[in-house]
Amino acid sequence: MTLKSKLMGAVAGAVMLTGAQGAVAGGHGGEITVAYFLEWPMPFQFAKVNGIYEEAMGTKINWVSFDTGTAMSAAMASGDVQISVSQGVPPFVVAASAGQDIQIVDVAVSYSENDNCVVKADLEIDKDSAGELAGKKVAVPLGTAAHYGFLSQMNHFGVDIAGMEIVDMAPAESAAALAQGSLDMACGWGGALRRMKEHGNVLLSGAEKEELGILVFDVTTAPASFVAEESELLSKFLEVTAAANAMWNTGGASFMVPAIANDAGMSEEDTAATMATFEFPGVGAQLGDKWLGGGAQSFMKGVADVFVGAGSIPASLDSYAATVNTAPLAAVSN
Repeated sequence: MTLKSKLMGAVAGAVMLTGAQGAVAGGHGGEITVAYFLEWPMPFQFAKVNGIYEEAMGTKINWVSFDTGTAMSAAMASGDVQISVSQGVPPFVVAASAGQDIQIVDVAVSYSENDNCVVKADLEIDKDSAGELAGKKVAVPLGTAAHYGFLSQMNHFGVDIAGMEIVDMAPAESAAALAQGSLDMACGWGGALRRMKEHGNVLLSGAEKEELGILVFDVTTAPASFVAEESELLSKFLEVTAAANAMWNTGGASFMVPAIANDAGMSEEDTAATMATFEFPGVGAQLGDKWLGGGAQSFMKGVADVFVGAGSIPASLDSYAATVNTAPLAAVSN
């Protein structure tokens, strides 16, 4: 049995129930567009490069890479993207708080060690001297998980961000700027964060951030209209994703890394090192209280309130319960 057929076996039940033709996205011309990140390696990419999503869903998928979660929100708002994989919670919160009708349908990955801010090495500033960041120039991709982490850390250290020069910059660009010495601090994730660390240091580790309640996780999101109209198709997508995650979690690294690395635009060594800091919760865990059973909704309210306090968004929603739709994922569980 081939590796591809092993993964297909995990989703074959759903395909046989309706047949591939019945799964075609009727309202999208027989094809959909899915957003994802480069240099952000995940198990789903093994299924992506092997065409397993198309086989299970019976529809053509256009995979488009993005630089930030805020760009994903914009693409979903315009109707150009139907599913976004691994969108950060903060950019989702920003969009939902502004009235965009999008929903979370699963927890893609938890990664407290893979999203952070890096201080330029020659400043010699660490957590014991963080107050010296006052007035410094920092690049932050606004409205993202990195932005939320930056705000939370500065609040923890008592640094007034009003006196800092904050520049909105994508992580890849800010990593280059930090290397050139034109920034005092840069915030980002993935490959860009690794490059930042070559020229500086983080203030807090992932574990230290979690102790402060600074969680870092991404979600799979979609326009609410797509979730309602194509719930069955979306369930198939989530089922393939869950199968790929399960394969990774049970020792799949040995044969999945090459395909994932190639698709992510990374070396196999960097891919393995990055994914070693990731957690991919199973379907049951995702539906539990820690995540989509209530924890994510409460966390989003906290993120929104931090953004409101920092003046990043005008107002938060009273509740974020309606922004989570567990029906498609529950269908996978059943």
